[in-house]
Amino acid sequence: MSFNIMQKLTMQCLKADQPLMTTVRNASKKTGGSTRNKKGHARPKHRGWRVQDGHHVSEGTILATQLTTRFHPGLNVGFGRNGTLFAMEHGKVYVTCEAIDPNWDHTWIQRNYAGRQGQNIYKKFFNVVPENQHQRFRLVEEI
Repeated sequence: MSFNIMQKLTMQCLKADQPLMTTVRNASKKTGGSTRNKKGHARPKHRGWRVQDGHHVSEGTILATQLTTRFHPGLNVGFGRNGTLFAMEHGKVYVTCEAIDPNWDHTWIQRNYAGRQGQNIYKKFFNVVPENQHQRFRLVEEI
């Protein structure tokens, strides 16, 4: 076919009352957003041991944080309202595993040890032994 015939055919197909239609092709893939930090994901609380056995600590140092009573306060260790264990004196940290005799009137004990009355329960105890003991404490045997 020659060029003139092609031109005549296209002119016959197009009428004056119809608009010329062109197609525009857009992107078929939508842009993806980041999925790393979505809403509803709370940041981690980093609970657990803060100070290892045998380390030296100063007064007020946090030894462990917890939701349930995993760790118990021993000598010169305080127990915060949210379960935090902290040193009450300067000294060296000793972690021991001992059988506990819980105070069943305490709300934490009732919540975490319900149904275990009359059983032997072993837990880790944090103890802080002061550097200058002034005849108050004598370590007889170390585990």
